[in-house]
Amino acid sequence: METSLRKSEKSLSKEAILIRIDKFLKVSRVIKRRTLAQEACNRDKVMINGKTAKPGSAVKEGDIVEIRFGENTTRFRVKKVSEHMRKEEAADMYELL
Repeated sequence: METSLRKSEKSLSKEAILIRIDKFLKVSRVIKRRTLAQEACNRDKVMINGKTAKPGSAVKEGDIVEIRFGENTTRFRVKKVSEHMRKEEAADMYELL
């Protein structure tokens, strides 16, 4: 059985870098721990380009991500995708909208 990351990978050019949304949220420090990012996705609190995201959903540069924290919604555009990022550079991975 293929993951949603692999399904998305087939439709993109080979230059596009993909990362799981739960890992992106942790690496970019939008959410502190990956388990919390997974819980947020499982509770339908995360959307990518207007579609509900599961923890394994792929995210790429240019995607619009929305996260509901209680009554507030945070919206941002993905600027950079990386498996690892230094704390000082993590905020460069996204742009608040």
